[in-house]
Amino acid sequence: MSGHSKWATITHKKAATDAKRGRMWTKIIKEIQVAARMGGGDVNANPRLRKAVALAKANAMNADNITRAIKRGTGELEGSTYEEATYEGTGAGGTLFIVEALTDNKNRTVAELRKIFEKAGASLGTSGTAGWAFDRKGLISIARAAADEDKLMDLAVGAGADDYVDEGDTWQITTPPDQLDTVAKALEAASIVATEQKLGWVPKNKKEVAGRDAELCMKLADQLDDHDDVQNVYTDFELSDEEAARLGEA
Repeated sequence: MSGHSKWATITHKKAATDAKRGRMWTKIIKEIQVAARMGGGDVNANPRLRKAVALAKANAMNADNITRAIKRGTGELEGSTYEEATYEGTGAGGTLFIVEALTDNKNRTVAELRKIFEKAGASLGTSGTAGWAFDRKGLISIARAAADEDKLMDLAVGAGADDYVDEGDTWQITTPPDQLDTVAKALEAASIVATEQKLGWVPKNKKEVAGRDAELCMKLADQLDDHDDVQNVYTDFELSDEEAARLGEA
């Protein structure tokens, strides 16, 4: 579950394998369990759980899996207890990364993430290493065919969204944190289904990378995103259209 950028689009296009889908389901199930544990199992009364369940449905997860995940979170069924953890680091070319994880063993997770950073010529830092360069925002993704620009302007911006960007196959909508639910509900009321909606991190400024730096940044982002404990990866690196095409075909 990645953030906004061309690398995320490339990653999603490469995610059409069963193994990738399986990892996505694992991440979503963890989020459902944590959301239910923290806010209860009532989808209507728990905004975080409602977002997680909507994401599960958008990824074709069946109702039985969703129900079991909720019950594990509320304690009705036995299951692992996951903790939230956020990690920050630096990548090639001075790029910055924020990694959000859900883990049942923080010592294991931090050791494994440190190795991933090091193998990509990067380093895992301490709290504050990257956070200063990002803003907390509500993030909503919808299929590009679900709405035209006039409709988005009317519905999303009219409901309080900051902006929207055409990412090719999807529209990426950015909102103030406290307007995420309002905008999501406005879209839902117009029968526009979000493929993802969450609070995330948006870089204040993007760093364009190319050549070897681009390859290392993509390697780091992809390997972080593939880790079972990692829920979201946010970075400030950007690729030109030419670099995105080159790496997307690699």
